[in-house]
Amino acid sequence: MSSEKINLQEKLAKFSEHWSPRVIAQMNDYQFKLAKFKGEFTWHAHNDTDEVFLVIEGKMGIEFRDKVVELSEGEMYVVPKGVEHKPFAHEECKVMLVEPSGVVNTGDAGGELTAQNDVWI
Repeated sequence: MSSEKINLQEKLAKFSEHWSPRVIAQMNDYQFKLAKFKGEFTWHAHNDTDEVFLVIEGKMGIEFRDKVVELSEGEMYVVPKGVEHKPFAHEECKVMLVEPSGVVNTGDAGGELTAQNDVWI
């Protein structure tokens, strides 16, 4: 498989849905996904993997049962596996997620915000 450079802004311009991650690259078993967040997400956990949030543009927060972590452009946070969390963004926020392929965005919670998995752009 040949490699090509990936322009994050060009990829982000190809979709507008919130809470619907799109895969832009894969390294070994890990996928790099772009997503747009706005509003409140679902409380959930990923029992088998950590999850990385890297803010490309805007601001977001990750609510935990005992604290809230606020992230701004250029900041990232690793949510440990099995830790219940709920991402949110008051205004649209553009985020890169790094997680193993096959991870469902709503983890163990399911529900109406569950996105189709493995959608490439």
